Amino acid sequence: MKHYIKAFLNTDTSNVSALIGRLTVALVILPHGLQKTFGWFGGYGLEGTLGFFTGALGIPTLVALLVIAAESLGAISIALGFLTRFCAASLALVMAGAISMAHWQHGFFMNWSGQQSGEGFEYHLLVIGLCLILTISGGGKYAIDNTVKEKISCE
Repeated sequence: MKHYIKAFLNTDTSNVSALIGRLTVALVILPHGLQKTFGWFGGYGLEGTLGFFTGALGIPTLVALLVIAAESLGAISIALGFLTRFCAASLALVMAGAISMAHWQHGFFMNWSGQQSGEGFEYHLLVIGLCLILTISGGGKYAIDNTVKEKISCE
């Protein structure tokens, strides 16, 4: 079992590309998580977001909480390179869910001109792509994953 955990945490500590990907995902996603969690940056906070997710979208409360956690705690974890593969894969699933539930019907493009009835899914697709790269490569340079991996003894 330890072998699988070490493999899951393994990353090339010289991979600067993964570091750039991690920081980019965290920089873009964390403000959205903070909107949902604390109401910062014009968001509705935890209560308002849960109400919208469970009421308007019909998402179960547990799933709504996991989405909020992925966009807040998961973004912080990705920035640190802690459980990178798990958090990146989780965030990719969140973005796929957002596309299917709220953005697919509005087409590919964001609503730059204000002419659409909602936002397209191009942003979500970029996040999915970055997250898939991190899921495959791991956290790269300065990732905490590697430090944790080294602490696990493999008998």
